[in-house]
Amino acid sequence: MERNDVTLEQAIRRLNARAWGIAVGLVCGLGLLIATEFLVIKGGSHVGQHLSLLRAYFPGYSVSFVGGLIGFVYAFVIGYGLGRVVGTVYNKLVG
Repeated sequence: MERNDVTLEQAIRRLNARAWGIAVGLVCGLGLLIATEFLVIKGGSHVGQHLSLLRAYFPGYSVSFVGGLIGFVYAFVIGYGLGRVVGTVYNKLVG
């Protein structure tokens, strides 16, 4: 292989760790936001009984519209961190 081909192949194999962080963060955050808002719209006597247990890990979170936004922020930050770690570890193993 030529030098340019090897350099190109290495560049293609590498992941953008920041992009992975944003993507995983958005999936986690939007997942929690959608689940929370669905339960708020659905209503009932005990809305989100199990989902409300997340307030033990996410202070300020509740099964409400504002609580869903707070949960989105927490889940996005955690998902961003996980995605960033996955991208970084992958790049270390490939590189």
